[in-house]
Amino acid sequence: MRADRVFAYGATAGLIADALLGDPRRGHPVAGFGRAAARAESLLWRDDRGAGALHTLVCAGGAVGAAALAARAVRGHPALAVALTAATAWSVVGGTSLGREARAIGGALAAGDLEVARERLPHLCGRDPHSLDGPGIARAVVESVAENTSDAVVGALVWGAIGGVPGLVGFRAVNTLDAMVGHKSPRYRRYGWASARLDDLAGWPGARLTAALAVAGGGRPREAVRAWRADAGRHPSPNAGPVEAAFAGALGVRLGGTLAYAGRVEHRPVLNGESGRDVRSADIERAVRLSRRVSTLALGVCVAGRMIAGRMAAGRTVAGRMAAGRTVAGRKRGRP
Repeated sequence: MRADRVFAYGATAGLIADALLGDPRRGHPVAGFGRAAARAESLLWRDDRGAGALHTLVCAGGAVGAAALAARAVRGHPALAVALTAATAWSVVGGTSLGREARAIGGALAAGDLEVARERLPHLCGRDPHSLDGPGIARAVVESVAENTSDAVVGALVWGAIGGVPGLVGFRAVNTLDAMVGHKSPRYRRYGWASARLDDLAGWPGARLTAALAVAGGGRPREAVRAWRADAGRHPSPNAGPVEAAFAGALGVRLGGTLAYAGRVEHRPVLNGESGRDVRSADIERAVRLSRRVSTLALGVCVAGRMIAGRMAAGRTVAGRMAAGRTVAGRKRGRP
């Protein structure tokens, strides 16, 4: 079976498993990777960019290497290759768990239980919940849903289409390292620099695809494009900017502004400020539905792109063999 078909069947099965089951409840591979990365940090940490780069290389490189060995072991066994791709996709995407957490917070806000909403918010993002009122929590949830649609689903699918199982694992490894050490705190400002920059590079294509699909699937394409073009570049993150701006335009809300992380206050530009309104608790459900549409569309785009690339590669291989055959035949005819 060609590699493009292995990815198509495996990725589809993996996303179906995520939709039905959510994240694995025990022995989650991403959690295991996080524990291993934390142990490596305890051995390698220095207030130095070089030490952080070594940490990134050891952790992300080790994960990709292990995935490549696993993929090689099942090469030539189509059923096993599809099963490995499906299991990997299921373990690295997190769209269903993202939606569940967001809806739980939205339900608490709708019921007027601000304390429960504050308690659950850290499960979704790193904001300081005690500094937020109801609209502030709703805005934080919508922003997290937008950004994590790219990080937890679309980006992984993009790299899976490019690199198969190693691509899926590599993207999740880089994204996890960024979440662990890619902060601007005193401890990680230098040590986490390499992980943060690598995450920016790895997340670039998925973020643009996420934004484009939010435009296509959000029901307000003009507003989404306008917000993307006007405000994405003002966001401090090169990848969260396009995604959050496109979601803001598609949902007709304002995102960004002042936010706090563990006592550290940031003043970010407002996205879709001219035509958007304040976020309400009901917008959380709308954001989750948009995230699911974007994820489904992303699967279709990535599978189609991988299939097209596979057919083109197969065509070039056949053409090369035919050309080589003609050359050999010509040489035989020219013998005395």
